[in-house]
Amino acid sequence: MSEYNLEQSHGMRVVHDGPREAPPLLLIHGSGFSGGSWSPVVPALASHHHLIRVDLPGCGQSPPARSYDVPVQAGRLAAMLDDLGLRRVTTVGHSSGGYIATALAEQRPDLVRSLALISTGPSLDALLPQPLILRVLLAPPFGPLLFSRRSDAMTRRAMSATCARPVEIPDDLVADVRATTYRTFRAVLRRNTEYIVQRSVPERLAALEVPMLVIFGAADPRWEPSSAHRYDAVPNARVELLPGVGHIPMFEAPETTSELLLGFTATAADSPPVIPKA
Repeated sequence: MSEYNLEQSHGMRVVHDGPREAPPLLLIHGSGFSGGSWSPVVPALASHHHLIRVDLPGCGQSPPARSYDVPVQAGRLAAMLDDLGLRRVTTVGHSSGGYIATALAEQRPDLVRSLALISTGPSLDALLPQPLILRVLLAPPFGPLLFSRRSDAMTRRAMSATCARPVEIPDDLVADVRATTYRTFRAVLRRNTEYIVQRSVPERLAALEVPMLVIFGAADPRWEPSSAHRYDAVPNARVELLPGVGHIPMFEAPETTSELLLGFTATAADSPPVIPKA
């Protein structure tokens, strides 16, 4: 497995893993995370794919941006893929990264071969009451102060609170998460909410007719797990619920998550290209 970095591309740090000649696989992290959130599944995926991992603006090692609107974020990824000369990319989004992946497929169907969403809430009414530590860190008036002073231990607790299994979170991912400011994180959450309030994710995807995989933890504490079946209404969609898994399957069940993604990419590669509707 080879790795090389493009330090900045359209305001984002980009990390490539695996051989350049392999089929491309774009990995988009969720709110406040970074490309490092994919690290447990990178070895398995990079043995078959050219992986493109990004730190979205204001996250990880990427600088803040003026806009965190979901369509704007998707536009940055489209420009990056254009610069790399890539087409028909399998695109994977975790949590709110799935909104950006969906927006990318909406804007540029020529770029998206197939789509996988992991722990991506379909609509706002599926959102559950959030874990206490997240509410404390995000709610004013004390949230901004606590957020800026949160320790590595508190950051790990907040991340682990969304998991249903014990997980080991590496130091570099903790550092990436701590790099995101309160202002950026709240702005990202607001823009994500706006995107799914305008139209639900299944409704958006139903019009795209792109091969699709949905992976959801059956014990996700952030989104109602049964809401994953709302994606059953999307043509060409396959829904997989993982027993005993919470919001971060890449850390809680990396082998299963890798196997599902590799099986999906192999099947999607045999599918004929989708012709966008006029």
